[in-house]
Amino acid sequence: MMRNDPEIEHAFSKVVGAFVDDKRVVYGGGKGFGSKALKIDGKLFAMVSAKGKFVAKLPAQRVDDLVRHGIGEYFTSGGGRSMKEWLALDGNYSIWINLAKEARTFVAGVTSGNENQVTKKTRSKIR
Repeated sequence: MMRNDPEIEHAFSKVVGAFVDDKRVVYGGGKGFGSKALKIDGKLFAMVSAKGKFVAKLPAQRVDDLVRHGIGEYFTSGGGRSMKEWLALDGNYSIWINLAKEARTFVAGVTSGNENQVTKKTRSKIR
């Protein structure tokens, strides 16, 4: 699947819509990598990769756990390097919004310098 797949675009548009009332979240902007990503305070937290996979930034331990449970895989950069804080999913659209919310919470905590903990309630919706 590629990025311009209508099913993927529809699924990601629902993710974008989940943040429409969040004044700190912006979709898109700029050119190249991240130009069609969700950002909080200028930092990427969710996007669809050029390969058509949903990608979310989460704590490394959380990504390890989701990979171990077969929910996703480590996102690999263009240079082939696995990114320990980025989870990539192929399909599995039903959990994209919850993962994006979890990613937003994580990245917001990182950008503000506060210790960040994702709620058990959000995590339980994904497993």
